[in-house]
Amino acid sequence: MKASTHLDTLTDFFDRYGVALTAGDVPAIAGCYSLPGLVVADTYSFSFTSAAAVALSFVGAAPDYQERELVAANAQFEDVQQISALLTEVAVRWEFLDSQGRAVPGERYRYVLRSTEDGPAICTVIRTA
Repeated sequence: MKASTHLDTLTDFFDRYGVALTAGDVPAIAGCYSLPGLVVADTYSFSFTSAAAVALSFVGAAPDYQERELVAANAQFEDVQQISALLTEVAVRWEFLDSQGRAVPGERYRYVLRSTEDGPAICTVIRTA
């Protein structure tokens, strides 16, 4: 096994993650994470050691996606770097589609993905400018 920098693999992973985000499928979101995991932003950081903790951190996001009527998410890769044998850093700019078919700009994140037997899994998320 080695770190995945193959764009098809990363696209498949982020497509699955984006569907889970916009559908509010918290168990599927949690399934995209490697444990333990870390989320880092300008004013806070938190770690999680269980799928339940990952799920709890996303419970509040689902109503926001629904309120904004976001129906699809597309990850635009800005940079992909293999940082070790099993870790890949991916800079992503999210773009969403609302129920009226309008593009809705999203945020930028850097994800550190760990290659596992089941494919990539997020181990660190950093919100970027």
